[in-house]
Amino acid sequence: MKSYTQISGEIGEFSDLPFWKKADRIDLAYVSYGLLVVTLVVLSYLLGAFNLLPFDPQDLDLELMMAGPFTGKHLLGTDFMGRDMLSRLIVGIQAYFLPGLLAIFIALLFGTILGVLAGYRGGRFETGITYFTNLVDSFPRLVLILLVIAAFKPDIWYIMLVVGITNIPAVASLVKGKILFLKQKNFIEADIALGVPTRIIILKHILWHNCRSILIIQATLGMAEAILMETSLSYLGFGVQEPTPSWGNMVQAGSNYFMKGQFWPSTAPALAILFTILGFHLLGDGLNNILEGKRNK
Repeated sequence: MKSYTQISGEIGEFSDLPFWKKADRIDLAYVSYGLLVVTLVVLSYLLGAFNLLPFDPQDLDLELMMAGPFTGKHLLGTDFMGRDMLSRLIVGIQAYFLPGLLAIFIALLFGTILGVLAGYRGGRFETGITYFTNLVDSFPRLVLILLVIAAFKPDIWYIMLVVGITNIPAVASLVKGKILFLKQKNFIEADIALGVPTRIIILKHILWHNCRSILIIQATLGMAEAILMETSLSYLGFGVQEPTPSWGNMVQAGSNYFMKGQFWPSTAPALAILFTILGFHLLGDGLNNILEGKRNK
């Protein structure tokens, strides 16, 4: 059943059906898998944070070095120092989880502020913000990260700070474009004419009702990018350093034994990276199609 409502001088159409009944099955599958990945990541982070692990990830067992999966109580086997692989995989989530949230927070907060100023205020705000975002986009991200590493040290927090800052232009551009589109619908001018406070227009009518899907999708894609960046740099030796576990340095350490037939020390973290990044991307893609109604157009 569909109903109609008039908001700020415009006629809007919406359906009484919940969004999951209007969504395509493939999008629901994407979102379901993505939510499963998010749940496992959060649960694993909590297990590692409260030390609820099957083994101590730093505990060495020299008698069980490079033990295969399902050896004794080691579900995924052990690495070249006899450390439990499953425990290190769980603790490895801490390498990107909070730093990734920091990068997402910086990108969404400052990107939203700049996007609102550029799209809603316009004029000099738009000109100055456009120059700033173009300036940030003009610097290669990898070069900036390497400069930060050279100036400070291989610290994942500094790296994610750079990732968050360099993602600000993308968020600002999306929010600005959405506001400019909404201005063509004249409801913002209608709100102003009706005397609606500016903060209500921006926070509720623009950001909450019209931009939340954009921000949610950017958050999911931002976490996937944070995981890829952290694991890649840790693999190259610029991110999290041994003995602290990271999926990236676990792949690097296990790659020395791959050609010897001992594939699990590198394959297990590599598959964790693959399926986790895939989950966040599919979650963002599915939410984008559902919230924006793209498959119904």
